[in-house]
Amino acid sequence: MDLDNGGKRVFQRLGGPGDSRNQKVCFHWRAGNCNRHPCPFLHRELQPPPSNGAPSKRAHGFTDDASGFSGPRSRPNHGGSGSTWGRAHGGTNSRAVRKPERVSKICKYWLQENCSYGEGCRFLHSWSLGDGFSMLTQLEGHQKVVSGIAWPSGSNMLYTGSKDETVRAWDCQSGKCMGVDNLGGEVGCMISEGPWVFVGIPNIVKAWNTQTSTELSLGGPAGQVYSMVVGNDLLFAGTQVWNLETLQCIQTLKEHTSVVMSVLCWEQFLLSCSLDKTIKVWVATESGNLEVTFTHNEEHGLLTLCGMHDSEAKPILLCSGNDNSVHLYDLPSFSERGKIFAKQEVRAIQTGPGGLFLTGDGSGQVKVWQWLAEPTATTR
Repeated sequence: MDLDNGGKRVFQRLGGPGDSRNQKVCFHWRAGNCNRHPCPFLHRELQPPPSNGAPSKRAHGFTDDASGFSGPRSRPNHGGSGSTWGRAHGGTNSRAVRKPERVSKICKYWLQENCSYGEGCRFLHSWSLGDGFSMLTQLEGHQKVVSGIAWPSGSNMLYTGSKDETVRAWDCQSGKCMGVDNLGGEVGCMISEGPWVFVGIPNIVKAWNTQTSTELSLGGPAGQVYSMVVGNDLLFAGTQVWNLETLQCIQTLKEHTSVVMSVLCWEQFLLSCSLDKTIKVWVATESGNLEVTFTHNEEHGLLTLCGMHDSEAKPILLCSGNDNSVHLYDLPSFSERGKIFAKQEVRAIQTGPGGLFLTGDGSGQVKVWQWLAEPTATTR
């Protein structure tokens, strides 16, 4: 009798009829490494409770344009008031986000190249999730975090900076490393403006002109420089705004509650992200100062911002977080387009010609991505 009851309990756990309150899902199966045969716990997820006839709330496909634009444009058209930020069609306050309708958690064993389930694994075996872009190749050489990527306009050379205190130059045609320069300090960030490459290291910003080989050093920052951006003849270093003609600091931005990790100029707007888990959109006032017009909240601390247009000329914001992922958002609605995964935190994102963009992570790897002419689900 006891044996029968024991067998019945095991049968119920494996998914047979019985009281669902006694059913438990195998923890090791969820992790992808259960080796018990037979296992007394469920190797499947429990069914959700009945919906009582409620309509389905599945997210819409990516073909619906919720960006707030009347059609594809070469430049974003946000309007002077910034009222369209975070809103879909109709101008409502809805903050609904379109998310990919697939498993969104990457397999940690696949990352370590030892998942035994192969194609049968219930977790994602891919570096990305979403439509319209794919990974082309990756560049290896840095020994520590890739903290900056710069692609000067008109140049056939790509530059990457790292916390291994080096800057590497790569040939864009062959993908080969053409040179390594040791700066004697960790690279906190790197950007390019025209032929210029700006590199932030502790207490200083170094500037190189890739055409004339001119080298400059801009003093002023105290500590490591983690973010820089150039716009309207101004150099933004962290939360300080510098006039490029006079090299004078003219404003300090103070709305974030934690470290500002990245800033981005886009038309008349400035975007900033922080470890306080927010993206803030700034707009210039009549007095010439900047104030926040919109705040987007995330679940994790944010590290890097980058803006570009997809193959249909729609504006896209790329934002990396300290959960080892990069989110791709339509602007100005902040609807999610896709997600990129990495072994460690992505600290650098850079765009290139022909729909190319690059990501650099904490393992020292630089991945090269491209928007596709016709959206196709990514599998790499």
